[in-house]
Amino acid sequence: MAMTTDEILYSHYLEGDESGLTTLMERYGDSLTFYINGYLSDMDEAEDLMIEAFAYLIAKKPRIQEGKFKAYLYKTARHLALRLATKNRKQRCFSFEDMEKELESGILIEEIVCTEERDRTLHFCMDQLNPNYREALYLVYFENMRHAEAALVMGKSEKQVADLIYRGKNSLRKRLRQEGFTD
Repeated sequence: MAMTTDEILYSHYLEGDESGLTTLMERYGDSLTFYINGYLSDMDEAEDLMIEAFAYLIAKKPRIQEGKFKAYLYKTARHLALRLATKNRKQRCFSFEDMEKELESGILIEEIVCTEERDRTLHFCMDQLNPNYREALYLVYFENMRHAEAALVMGKSEKQVADLIYRGKNSLRKRLRQEGFTD
């Protein structure tokens, strides 16, 4: 059975089927919270803003173009996070340090140690990058967004996002090599 698209679920919600929005919240709630936490470094605030982003959809019921639901949702969340960060006079750049990952069960201890070390090194190297590189790489590689979606979220053109990713990957590759990673 094929997965129902975000836009179909959202249109069902607009037509009065609450389960469409519930499914979207289940689909994006956690990842959106982690994304917001990258700005705020406060998981409680991030959860509140995730709920606020969905509340905006409930209250305003904006018309969203086909294929752009995820980008619209993340752009809304980014706007809310930046507004709160500015209000709280916090740093306005995306931080990878506070991103959390759940380990899958059943992995051997040696694999966990190697994975944790690799992840710590990756996080360390990502934190050394220009914040725009870091955010573009995160959206494309961790949130699986297309360049066009990341561009909408970041308020940049697709070309700018492609350039950020290219430069970010090169910079990350150099930093990983400095830390002893070759592949």
